[in-house]
Amino acid sequence: MDNCVFCKILKNEIPSATVYEDNKFRAIMDIGPVAKGHVILLAKEHTANLLEAEDELLSAALPAVKKVANAVKKTVGCDGINVLQNNGEAAGQTVFHLHIHVIPRTNEDGVKLPPQKASYAEGEAAELARRIAENL
Repeated sequence: MDNCVFCKILKNEIPSATVYEDNKFRAIMDIGPVAKGHVILLAKEHTANLLEAEDELLSAALPAVKKVANAVKKTVGCDGINVLQNNGEAAGQTVFHLHIHVIPRTNEDGVKLPPQKASYAEGEAAELARRIAENL
């Protein structure tokens, strides 16, 4: 994609600090980090998001995320790691190229995740579960 910033990074048209690379992914430092050590795993194959990605690509994603997350945790000495992946504008996706955030967290960092929780009326969760299952 000609206008995709992540494709430009992957083509080395935009500089980045690479921490990991294999045949399907490149992990780079996020230039607007939530915390120091925040890394983004970019799919080398352009696809808009997880919902449109090929299963083969997705099956390789979690092992790569695990490898990067363990390295981030060991390097920065954080208390935990958030793995975040947004799909669609309403979900907070701003670059429409499959990418996964690896965000180091400490108990005192003040970052507020998860967001405020919703609730279900009596029987609503079961009905919604039934309807979702019908679409699998």
